[in-house]
Amino acid sequence: MKKTMTLLKIIFISIISVSATSAFAKKVSPTANGIHYPAGLKNWHVIASSYRTDNNTQRVILGNHIAIKAARSGATNPWPRGSILAKLVWKNTTHPDWSTAIIPGNFVHSEIMVKNASKYKSTGGWGYARWIGNSQQPYGKDKSFSKECLACHSQVKKDDFVFTRPVKIP
Repeated sequence: MKKTMTLLKIIFISIISVSATSAFAKKVSPTANGIHYPAGLKNWHVIASSYRTDNNTQRVILGNHIAIKAARSGATNPWPRGSILAKLVWKNTTHPDWSTAIIPGNFVHSEIMVKNASKYKSTGGWGYARWIGNSQQPYGKDKSFSKECLACHSQVKKDDFVFTRPVKIP
């Protein structure tokens, strides 16, 4: 009887969890160049963070399992095929109860880079994608938007077109 009740509880909790996840999951359209928003991105690990003074934003840079392995081993120049880097960007704001603390404010956009040197040869071996705001609307009217990304990322060609410097964790 006790085993049956425990099993029923596990099944019930599983059904509730799946239902809740389905209720909050939303479909994000791919960008014009065919890149899809990565499934499970919220469960990826942090590679680094950054702060931009030119537009007052902060970013958390996440990686898929391939990118995390490369970052932790220092094998990032070049990044291995299949690496996916994600930047989640927020406007900075001041903490309401601690004026010297800067915290994330409004969400700005998600940026994704997918490493595939043969598929994305014309853009430095990376596929670029961006989704705007909380609604995650794809950026760019056609696939030529990635030329904007490459123009900026060309500044760090020597680092495999990646600005991110993986943090060293003691």
